[in-house]
Amino acid sequence: MKSVGLFFGSFNPIHIGHLALANYMLAFEDLDEIWFVVSPQNPFKKADDLLSAEHRIEMVRLAIQHQKSYRVEAIELSLPVPSYTIDTLKALEGKHPNCQFSIIMGADNIVRFNKWKAADEIMDKHQLLVYPRLGYSINDGQLPANCKLTNAPLVELASTDIRSWIKVGKEVPYLIPEVAFEYIKTNNLYK
Repeated sequence: MKSVGLFFGSFNPIHIGHLALANYMLAFEDLDEIWFVVSPQNPFKKADDLLSAEHRIEMVRLAIQHQKSYRVEAIELSLPVPSYTIDTLKALEGKHPNCQFSIIMGADNIVRFNKWKAADEIMDKHQLLVYPRLGYSINDGQLPANCKLTNAPLVELASTDIRSWIKVGKEVPYLIPEVAFEYIKTNNLYK
């Protein structure tokens, strides 16, 4: 059984914080692969400034193309919007019965996890790998049984900030993988 960490996000755009976190999870959390699940619309976020899924998928694909243990997963694009994690998990389990899926999530999400659709069902079947986020203090004693608080490095970098910097003409090639940054410039994105 292959152990897969699912890293959900809009990746609007993918940046070095995402990649550093994926690298940590792969190296330290007993995962065989990391799948970047590109979400069409997070039910907790507004769709403002959300690039098309095709652009975001291509940026992720470019950013991870040389890492054999990473893959971009676009399954949520074929599911109803807004996308719910439980529906994605069921679809992935149907397509990949040889995989055991863990969910990679930030401390900001675990504090409201009980509001997720079918949270108990998700928790019963999947491990949650929780990474630290600035402003969210969590200890292992606060977490449900199938959650693990990881020691992932705290990288506070927001795609929202990157988009606003690009919009005003700032160069941010070290905050975004170079190939993704070139893709943004070539396609005149976030202007």
